Amino acid sequence: MEKCGNNKSSNHADSAMSFWKKNSKTVPGRPSPSKESLSWGKPKSSGGTSSFQDFQDSVRDAWDIEDDEFSVISAADVKISKKVAQSTALSVINSHRSGSISSPTKLSSVQPQPDVQHTNPVKSAPSSTKPSGTSNSGPNPIVNANIESVYKPEPASVYSNLPNGNSEIPIVPGALRNNLAAKPRVINRLETESEKVKADKIRSLLQGTGSTDLKELQSLSYSGLPVSVRGTTWKLLAGYLPANIERREQVLQRKREEYWKCVQQYYDSRKEESHQDTFRQIHIDIPRMCPLIALFQQRVVQEMFERILFIWAIRHPASGYVQGMNDLVTPFFVVFLEEVLPPDLEVETFDVSRLKDEIRNNIEADSYWCMSKFLDSIQVNYIFAQTGIQEKVKKLKELIERIDAPLHHHLQRHEIDYLQFSFRWMNNLLMRELPLRCTIRLWDTYLSEPDGCGSVLLYVCAAFLRHWREQLTRQNDFQGLMLLLQNLPTQNWESSEISLIVAEAYRLKYTYDNTHWH
Repeated sequence: MEKCGNNKSSNHADSAMSFWKKNSKTVPGRPSPSKESLSWGKPKSSGGTSSFQDFQDSVRDAWDIEDDEFSVISAADVKISKKVAQSTALSVINSHRSGSISSPTKLSSVQPQPDVQHTNPVKSAPSSTKPSGTSNSGPNPIVNANIESVYKPEPASVYSNLPNGNSEIPIVPGALRNNLAAKPRVINRLETESEKVKADKIRSLLQGTGSTDLKELQSLSYSGLPVSVRGTTWKLLAGYLPANIERREQVLQRKREEYWKCVQQYYDSRKEESHQDTFRQIHIDIPRMCPLIALFQQRVVQEMFERILFIWAIRHPASGYVQGMNDLVTPFFVVFLEEVLPPDLEVETFDVSRLKDEIRNNIEADSYWCMSKFLDSIQVNYIFAQTGIQEKVKKLKELIERIDAPLHHHLQRHEIDYLQFSFRWMNNLLMRELPLRCTIRLWDTYLSEPDGCGSVLLYVCAAFLRHWREQLTRQNDFQGLMLLLQNLPTQNWESSEISLIVAEAYRLKYTYDNTHWH
């Protein structure tokens, strides 16, 4: 997107709020209370511009506009030909249509609710919680699933007691009912015969004597995990559970209790002035995540995510909360939720308030610890200025230039900066480019890496970019390229497409990792 505004004074440009550092009182990585508008029309300095200023200018296009509530773009600052914009948009729409989308869902039909009144949902440790049996208000459509037919010998053990002996499970409240006909499928919970064989092999590893062989578990996980063993395997690969089988239950109980003690100790501090800005940004971001998946629009789920992210930010002051971290909780949450659900229930429409408090608390604690362990390996991506991502974007550019010079030169010829599209890829681990079902499959590979995707992410992004090589080279202007890069048609992707990306990433890593970049 071409930057305009050459008539503005340098003093005005300097007063514009920085994307990274909003004021001197702000803790690095945390949001600022300031509500000044950003000016994206900074004039180019006649003198030498610092690399950090260049980075700031380049990275602004990496985020969706709505991701920063303080961003305001004036129409007068952007001069794009209406005719060119319309033809470019039509080209992208036709490209998406060619992907055989059967029932597209309009994003505008599901509106986030950032102004929902917040309650104080602090809960006690799992051992002291009691089933409440309460659900969200409003009429709920019913999923026809009798619990007694799927859970034996204690079929309803994970559910709150339902009134009048009703054992049917309602789904989410009515706000998203009209959208369920075209709802995205989160995950296929049925296993093929080959997946069942693989699941039995992994189960024998998990349930053996002594300690689980983590290297063998990593090797089996790289190519994807069956649904029935994914939850426990992720907990082991993330470092949340110990390899020693006899210690697992003890460690699991202790860590869950530790999380809820942190909630009791720190969660009320969200009301303090020093933490209000952090919690406010979390509270704004959460309703935006996965807006087409009804599961994440439930208030009880959003409150769980608020606690997880706020406690993490308090315990990690070096980075605090950074926009995009809310996305990193979702794979863990979905995987651990499906562990306690019968296989015939759809995860994306399940009413989480119907779970017993203890089960719900365990899912929340497990999601917190696994996200925390996973982020420990890539925290350099989220400290001030996100230097880890800067370095990866630089390496991605060098790698593409080396392995696909025509594609690289095509992007450069049309003034496409790698930061403008790959920053979001790196920051969200490609989660915003893929359906959630594909993200979960990709995370099987991330978690199988000893460094927690720290090195493989670069090669996954390179393979992902090259996958769209043909479509990209057909675009002959800046607008067409950027629209395509920010709206890649992956709606119908399944695990098979991710497996191809992962296989190519493995080849690239094997060939180019630990080689000289210059």
